This record gives sequence, C-alpha cells and structure tokens, in this order.
Amino acid sequence: MRTEYFIKNFHSHKSAVYKCALAPIMLCAVGLISSAHAADIFVAPSGADSNNGLQGQPVASLARAKKLARSFAGKEAVTVHIADGVYYLPETLVFERMDSGSEQYPVIYKAEHEGLAVLSGGTKLQLTWSAYKNGIFQANTPAGLHIDQLFIDGKNQRMARYPNYDASKKTAAYQGYAADAFSEKRAKAWADPSGGYIHAMHRSRWGGYHYKITGKNNNKVTYEGGWQNNRQMGMHEDFRMVENIFEELDVPGEWFHDTQKNTLYFKPAKEIDLQAAKVEVVRLNHLVEFNGTELNPVQHITLQGFVVRHAARTFMQTKEPLLRSDWTIYRGGAFVLTGSENIHILDTEFDQVGGNAIFVNNYNRDVLIKGCHIHDTGASGIAFVGDPNAVRNPLFEYGEKNDLSKINKTPGPKSNNYPANSTVEDCLIHKIGTVERQPAGIQISMAKGITVRDVSIYDTARAGINIGDGTWGGHLIERVDVFDTVLETHDHGSFNSWGRDRYWRSDQTTSQAAVDKDPNLPFLDAVNTSTIRNSRWRSEHGWDIDLDDGSSNYDIYNNVMLAGGLKLREGFRRHAWNNITVHSGLHPHVWYNKSGDKVYQNIFMSQHKPARMTRPFVDQVIVDKNFYGESEEKVMSVSNNLAWDNNSIFGDPMFIDAKNGDFRVKSNSPALKIGFENFPMDQFGVKKASLRAIARIPSFSAPVKTKRKAPPAFTGEWMGASLVNLSGNDFSAFGVSKQAGGVVIKTVPKDSEAAKAGLLAGDVIQNVNGQSVSKLRQLNQVVKRTPADLLNLKLVRNQQVIELMLQMDKNLQLKRVSSPKKKQLQ
Repeated sequence: MRTEYFIKNFHSHKSAVYKCALAPIMLCAVGLISSAHAADIFVAPSGADSNNGLQGQPVASLARAKKLARSFAGKEAVTVHIADGVYYLPETLVFERMDSGSEQYPVIYKAEHEGLAVLSGGTKLQLTWSAYKNGIFQANTPAGLHIDQLFIDGKNQRMARYPNYDASKKTAAYQGYAADAFSEKRAKAWADPSGGYIHAMHRSRWGGYHYKITGKNNNKVTYEGGWQNNRQMGMHEDFRMVENIFEELDVPGEWFHDTQKNTLYFKPAKEIDLQAAKVEVVRLNHLVEFNGTELNPVQHITLQGFVVRHAARTFMQTKEPLLRSDWTIYRGGAFVLTGSENIHILDTEFDQVGGNAIFVNNYNRDVLIKGCHIHDTGASGIAFVGDPNAVRNPLFEYGEKNDLSKINKTPGPKSNNYPANSTVEDCLIHKIGTVERQPAGIQISMAKGITVRDVSIYDTARAGINIGDGTWGGHLIERVDVFDTVLETHDHGSFNSWGRDRYWRSDQTTSQAAVDKDPNLPFLDAVNTSTIRNSRWRSEHGWDIDLDDGSSNYDIYNNVMLAGGLKLREGFRRHAWNNITVHSGLHPHVWYNKSGDKVYQNIFMSQHKPARMTRPFVDQVIVDKNFYGESEEKVMSVSNNLAWDNNSIFGDPMFIDAKNGDFRVKSNSPALKIGFENFPMDQFGVKKASLRAIARIPSFSAPVKTKRKAPPAFTGEWMGASLVNLSGNDFSAFGVSKQAGGVVIKTVPKDSEAAKAGLLAGDVIQNVNGQSVSKLRQLNQVVKRTPADLLNLKLVRNQQVIELMLQMDKNLQLKRVSSPKKKQLQ
C-alpha cells in the first residue's frame, strides 16, 4: 500500500520534489516518504546521512533515521528499514520521549532480513601484524585505545590468563582455576601486573568476586574490588583465576594489549589467517537506551530482527546491593530501558555481549521481549529491576534486620518506579555468565507481574531464573525449559528465589513471633501470588526449584524436576501439587509454624530430605496424598517425625517413557489414585522454529554424584549440650560452606553449662582459639590440648559469625565471660 501510494502520487509530488532542492532534507523526506498515516525510512551501510531516506537514497546511520522519524512520531506509523550490514555505533543510540510512537501509529525499526543487520558497539581495526615470538604476533594500535574485548572474525578471544581456559571443564570454576593464581611465587615472573584482573569464587560458591590489580609490592599483588557479591565473606582459597597478564600469554586464542607501548599481542590458532582476519574491539557499555520517565515515557517503539554485538564487560561496575539478596548489580546492558511503555524487542540476537544483554530499569510497563536469541553474555540475559526507593523498609545486606514492631504495614510498593506487566516470550537464552558468576538467564527484583513463557535457558553459572527480594509478585512462569544451571556455583536452583522482605529476619524466632501476632506480615511485599507451572527444570549443584529465605505466596504445579527436586525453605503459603521430581523429592528446610504450606498429589521419587526440622509440622500445613517411588518404610522413617504423608501411597509410578523424557503415567498407574493428573511433555521451551532447531534439551538420566564415604552419624555432648557434625542439607540450612564445615549444637538444656555460657541450639562452631573446627573429633582435640583457661569460640548463628569468649575452670566447665560480638565474615 505504501509503495502503491508513492507511485500513484509521484506526479502530484513533482512540485514538492522541485522545492526540495531549495528546502531542508527533512521537508523533502516528509513530502516523499509519507503516505496515508504511514512513513518509510531506509538505512543502508552504503547510504549517506545527507540523503533523504528514500528507498533509493538511504541514510547511513540509525541516528539520522531516528531524527527523520521524529517528524512523524505519534502522527503517522513509521517503519525504518535497515539493510544488511554492520552498523558501528559511534555513540549510544538514545530514544527519548520525542521519538515515541503511539498505539495507533507505532515506530518500528526493522532489519530487512532477520539476523543480517548488525548493531555494533565496537570498532573495526586495520592492523599490520608481525611475528613476535613463540607463535605470538604483534601489531601497533592507535594511541589511547582501550581494549576490553578482542574479536577475530566475529569470535571473542581470551585475555592472557592463568590458569588457561579449558572448555571441557564445563562445571569447573572459570573453566580452570588455581590456588596460586596470584601467589608471590607466581607474581615474581610478572614485570607489571597492574591492569590485570583477579576473578575468584565466593568462599561458599555463592557467586563470585572480581578485582583489578593495581600493582605489586615485593611480589605481593595489590588489588581493589570485591564488591560484586552482597554476601561479603571473602574469596575462595582455591577457585581463583587471573587475566590480562602479559607473561601468561601462552596458548592460541589469548591476547594482551600493552597500553604503554600501544601494541596488541595475539597468539592465533592455526586456522586463522591473521593478515586477512577481521579485527574488532569493543567501545560502548550500552548500544541502545530508552530514556524516559513515568510522566514522560518513551512509548510504542519496536526494534526487530537485529544482531547485537560488542558491548563492554561491566563486572567492575557491578556494585549496587540488590537489597538483602546475594547480588550486587550494574544497571546497564547492551539495551537499557528506563521510563518506557510498550517497547518491543523482537527476533533479535544478542551475541557475546560483555555484560547484561537487556536491562529493564525502574519504571517500565508492557515491555515485550520475544523471539530473541541471547547467548554468551558476560552477565545476565534479561534483568527486570526496580528502584529500592519504591520498597517499604528496604535493607541492603543480609545481616541487616528490621524492627518488626516499627515497620510500615502498608502492602505493596510506595511508588510506581519499577517494571511491571511485561513479558519474555519464545526466547532461547544460554551460556550466561561467561564473566560474572552471579548472573541469571532472567533476573526479576523489585518488579510486579512479569511473565516468562516458552523460553529455553541453559548453561548458566548460577540460576536460570531468579526472583530477588522486595519483589511484589504476580509473576507467571510457564512452559519454560531450564537446565544445566548452577554449573560453577553451589547451593542454588535452576529457579531460585529469595523473600528477604520486610518481615523476614535471619533470626527466625523473631519473625515467627511477629507473624503469629499479625499473619499478614509475609504478604506485605509478596502481595500477589506468583505461579510456576507446566515447566521442566534441572540443576546439578542444588535444587531444580529453590524457594529460599522467606520466599512466600507461590503456586507450583505441573512441573517436571529432573535432578535436585523441590526445596522450600522458611516462608509462607507455598502450594505445590501435581509435580514430578524424577530423581529426588521434597527438601523442606527450617519451616515456620503455621506456614500455610500445602504439598499434595505430587510424584516424589525419594523420601523428604528435611534440614533443621525434627518435630511435627501439621498446624496449618498439609503434606499428604503424595505418591512415592521409594519404599514406604524408607519414606515414613522421615515423614513420621514430621507427622506427614498419612494418606500417601508408594510403588512404581509407571512412567510411559522415562528414558526419553515422557513422565506421563500409564492409565493403570497407582499414582492416579492420589489425584495426580498427566500433563503434556512436549510443551517445554522455545517454540520459534529457527530457535527450536538449535535449542538443546536436558539429560533425563540420574544426576552424577561423587561417591564419598558417608560421615558417621555421631553426636556428642559438651557442657550438657548435644552436638552433631554437619552433613547433607545442613550446609545450606545453616548457610555454611562444605569447605569450612563445623559442629552443630543440636540442643541446649535450659540449666546446662552451655546455656550459661551463651550457646544456643543451632549455633555452628567453626573455630576455637584460632584453630578451625570442622568435626566433633577436632573440637574435642582442640579443647583438650588448649593450655589456656580461655576459649575464644567463633561460631555461625543465623548465618552470621558470632564470637564468644569462655573461661574454663579446673573441672573443664565453661562459663561466659563476655557478650557475643558480631564479626564480619572474612
């Protein structure tokens, strides 16, 4: 219709064409490309910004096309046609209120052929290479050039690093780690390590840290950073890696840029013809921004069919604490949306971007991200993150606590400055967190009503989908396929959530007392029910679905969990029914009384694995009428202690084809007797044909578990208190790493010496007089051989380190001589 209009009306525009020679180009464009309520603008690499944007006279840049489109915005529908080619953006392309379309007249930027118009935040370099030594080549670079990432023929190469990258070590930290990564012995060989980076896992493998090396002093490396994780407990002593060190350039695919000499060094693989290779480097943090406000939003703009490349790594800018979650964040990405409404990002590939791919920041409504392929991102795939100032009684570190007698009891957010009513649909997201180790395929925090539908997510360092604190619920997650997650980290889930909202405290008894008085407290922030349904999950180093600290108000049904099962830590109103846990079961951790949890009509293939739950939980709790693929004797040995499963049944569920992933049950299955209903097994993951053709599916086999000799279930007594070694789920329940271990104080009688000394049930003793204690045997040995009459105990209480100073008398009885002092975890 637009083309026909142009031909029919060409002669009537002759005078307009003549006048164009004397008038500004904008007026000419208005005269020629506008049709009845529609306008077309054309962009091509071969164009010129002095052109008028007609089909035969395309402009060269999207920035120029955006200026031309402004004259029609809100008055006529605009389509900007982008021809095949690479568009190196000299600066971030920023859409503002004046660029908006309307519901009737949207503005669409569309690649002529999907996947063939590339938006680049980088620069193409013309280099002359010469041999250096040992297969390394060198080339002079422009003065002042900073290189964050180097692409050779479209593939991201690796900074020179130690230890070297090994792709076969998929689940190993950084695909290669070493305890001596920046040891004095190692650093002795480095002439000047300043500008290098240290990457290290969190000591409990709850994500990671990053540091910039500032130099060395007597071969001791100096550095700054470590703010990327909100659980400040220090770096892991083994899982470390350094990069951007010249002396570590030793394998094909590694590079180093000497900014002092303006020289780039690169060791190419044999198949690379370096003289003919395309060399690109990254410049921009953000390629596209939508910058509006709630009062003046950017509206009704669509970007469709692009490939997005060359966005910088931003791990040293990941600083902002994400409330009391384990995260800090960088509010940025290749695409950043702030203050927008009805922005659509369609059929776009985000290829090897250094940070987040898409960041939906603060006020945004009705964002649609559909048909996209997001892969090899340095940080998260898609993040929806609101303003902490919209949260009532916000806190910003795990150990902080609200006075529950003084909190604001108004439900929900206190402003609209957060993402809401937005959708991620029919996308393929994989290989997430190639740089940072606290990412997610999709991250949701301080947001409301986010839908994730028909999405495949896999190969992630941490969660596939994560919902953080201060989030107001109403989320819908359906028909997703999430697997091969938590690859390098631990104690997490393919789906993970926290609910450290205003009611929640790490000292559970205080929250319990407050909720007993006011049962509405858990729902002040978890206002609306979030739903997880009709999906498939698998996590090798945690749980398939993990509702952690305080997570409340969830409906969970029609899910297949392939490896780690369902974890429900303390929270309220979690209803789980008609789910299948193929190789595991329910993991109830540290439940509240009267939690309102209901778990029924599920197929569990193993007994419950509770943590810190040793008495019946039946008041306003239902865990019953489930089917177990394990013996009644084994299941009830646990369930009887909790007074659960009185009406559950046991046997073979009779899956139709478990080997190939069909976990529907046959028509004569005994599982149908408890009310279980079959649901489709072909509904999980991305549906778009081009993406489904390349998407992987999970393994259906049993998870591989390291065979270790089980520690003896030994309990001891000390000062009248009973003690036990940490094991199994206890590490997660107490917030203690397996590496550190510890001895749990199980019970403390009221009049015991332990009680007088200030010890509490649930304390985890990890250190006595500076000596680590990971087992009861070690505790006994340390206490017996101590020459002093003072014992300095460091223990974990409510996931915080507490120090107690105790005095030991001649009868080896102990009494407290100082009050507990909180210590920062080192």
